Amino acid sequence: MADIASPSAANRRSATLEDIAREAGVSISTVSRALNDSPSVKRRTKQQIWQIARAHDYEFRASMPSGPIGADATLAVVVPAPQARDSRVSDPFFLELLAGIAEAARERNADLIISHLSPRAGGDLDYAMSTSRATGAIFIGQSSLHHEFNALAARDNRFVVWGAEFPDAQYCVVGSDNLAGGRRATAHLARLGRERILFLGDIEAPEAEQRFRGYRQALDHAGIALDESLVVPAHFEVHSAEIAVRSAVAKGLKFDAVFAASDLIAIGAIRALRLSGLRVPEDVSVVGYDNIPAARLVTPQLTTIDQDANLAGRMLVAKLIDKGDGPAISQRLETSLLIRESCGG
Repeated sequence: MADIASPSAANRRSATLEDIAREAGVSISTVSRALNDSPSVKRRTKQQIWQIARAHDYEFRASMPSGPIGADATLAVVVPAPQARDSRVSDPFFLELLAGIAEAARERNADLIISHLSPRAGGDLDYAMSTSRATGAIFIGQSSLHHEFNALAARDNRFVVWGAEFPDAQYCVVGSDNLAGGRRATAHLARLGRERILFLGDIEAPEAEQRFRGYRQALDHAGIALDESLVVPAHFEVHSAEIAVRSAVAKGLKFDAVFAASDLIAIGAIRALRLSGLRVPEDVSVVGYDNIPAARLVTPQLTTIDQDANLAGRMLVAKLIDKGDGPAISQRLETSLLIRESCGG
């Protein structure tokens, strides 16, 4: 397996513990303990020593505990501070994505770490990469850190991101075709004769914003004017969506369809509609996004845009491990519409 943490052997500069100790201004024993991640060394000191070791390409990872089974590599999964998705590990889509990552990591003899660090700024990303013992990191979602990820890629490319693809991205992104998915969901509702299609989601989030743009494109193609009152914010969880839809109905907002930016949002919408005395799909058609397992279990079964979370997880691992010394190439996953009961056709 390619070493994703170090440059080629031909470019490697020799360094000793004495060299690192001298540059860090600490004892050799402190350097040794830091490189073995000893809790007796302060975190900031370890960070400084690890950064110096990286700069000299000192292969300190071999001396660190690699995990319970002696894996060839260790991959860290990091979730930025919530803006798009809720960063709870219990998010069903996150669990499916994590399962794909874990299976692929096991096949590549790599251990997996779930990081509780929630980066909120560029400095947090630098800190995450400089202090991590992992050979590479997978960030789940960009939140609002796209430009910060671009800056990080110029200094350290040992990471990949699951999220929205931007034209100017300098880092590797694996994500679904959110624009096409949003367009496909909305176009299907329009073909069913729905004309008051509500978009439910947080358009400040990169992935949801792209799904919203697909929604707008489909409305334009169908000759339906965008009604700003039908763009209703909701976080990526059931309770938020339920509150948003019940409030919209209580205010007298008229709509005959909902395109939700995630399945959890769609499930919350269905609950709210039924509690408000509206029938799904007879009165209001609902389409979600993600195809989480619960989409097949709710009543009525949820029509949704499928993005293959298992394949995505495997692709993230492959991009990270197989990339060699240069940056990996971004890849967009195709989406498909799965028609079930909630849209009525």
